[in-house]
Amino acid sequence: MAELNYQEKQVRQIHRITEALDEGTLARVRRMIATLSASEVADLLESLPPAKRLAAWELVDPDLDGEVLVEVNDEVRSQLIRGMDQAELVSAIGTLDIDDVADIVDDLPDAVIREVMASMDRQNREDLVRVLQYDEDSAGGLMSTDVVTVRPDVSLDVVQRYLRARGELPDLTDQLFVVNRSGKYQGCLSLHDLLTSDPELTVADTINLDMQTIPVSMPDNEVAREFTHYDLVSAPVVDAENNLLGRITIDDVIDVIREQAEHSVLAVAGLDEDEDMFAPVIKSAARRTLWLGINLLTAFLAAAVIGQFEDSLAAVVALAILMPVVASMGGIAGTQTLTLMVRGMALGQITAANALYMLRKELLVGVLNGMVWALVVGLVAMLWFRSVQLGLVIGVAIAVNLMVAALSGVGIPLLLRRLRIDPALAGGVVLTTVTDVIGFVVFLGLGTLVLLQ
Repeated sequence: MAELNYQEKQVRQIHRITEALDEGTLARVRRMIATLSASEVADLLESLPPAKRLAAWELVDPDLDGEVLVEVNDEVRSQLIRGMDQAELVSAIGTLDIDDVADIVDDLPDAVIREVMASMDRQNREDLVRVLQYDEDSAGGLMSTDVVTVRPDVSLDVVQRYLRARGELPDLTDQLFVVNRSGKYQGCLSLHDLLTSDPELTVADTINLDMQTIPVSMPDNEVAREFTHYDLVSAPVVDAENNLLGRITIDDVIDVIREQAEHSVLAVAGLDEDEDMFAPVIKSAARRTLWLGINLLTAFLAAAVIGQFEDSLAAVVALAILMPVVASMGGIAGTQTLTLMVRGMALGQITAANALYMLRKELLVGVLNGMVWALVVGLVAMLWFRSVQLGLVIGVAIAVNLMVAALSGVGIPLLLRRLRIDPALAGGVVLTTVTDVIGFVVFLGLGTLVLLQ
């Protein structure tokens, strides 16, 4: 039997746990949950309706509570936190690293924050305050202050003895960071070099000076790009004076990449990646009302344009029949270009230096596709309605609309970015409006001039 992939396993787990919850066999549910990692428990909880979610949450090992709270989305986390008393929350948060505490501190009650802070030693409190001063979507918001540093003038033997005395290393430690007495970053010492080089050598003899440093203010999407380009497992975070502040590890970067992917998919429909799938009906409806309202306004705009050609539509019914073809072709062509642009902008591939080239290239694609599909649609319309004139009208409309779609697909996201509006969120609505309006004006306008004269 073929091995199940993660999605199939998750579906089966949810089904089995839901059945066990319905049957009231809580001991069985507890055993099944105990076999899951924190991230798997988080996926499970996000996949359950609220009542079953809370029942399953009560059966999670308390030692895992903190890690699960970090993994679930914002809405589910808020729901879980509301169901926990202060002592449970303080205990759960106390198991987390400083960077993880910083990720969820805004969701915690003030009393819990005060108690958690009071339970920390001075160094951890200072580290938490330092991390919280940075934007959560920056390198400073991603970084962990749990780093192992060494001086350049000590021998590798001394470093090895220091690590043995320390007893444990932070997760995903693949290198030690070298700093001077002032805490300024000098380079890094890989564990490979530490273990395989002559113990009598000094750190300075084996230091790697080429390691990429991450500025503390770098946006998280650029951090993800750095990790991808250089195949990093961890990287040092420094300030403007090159002081070592912390490190970022690949697990944090994977979370950023996943969130960006979810945002790109959901934003197109006006949805939020942190929205609970099983949120109350009224809450979900209220969220989507704004997006539906915006779409309604654009639909009325297109309808108003069509209304200007009411007499033409009444006289030539074929115009009404073929209108959706013009709108659909323009919308699809524009969406293809828009998707490429949004992806390129998210990856940092679209800049002021190459935007004009992209515009020319997509315009030529629009011209080529416009010519091909104008011929195809024109012939179909001509044969269908036995009218050469109608075929010419819709052919020209298709050609013009595909060129407009290409221009809009490139220009709209660039304009929205300049206006500091998320192209993934607003680009689709604006583009559809433009292609619909232009397509209808050209098609119905030409139809009026050619067919009704």
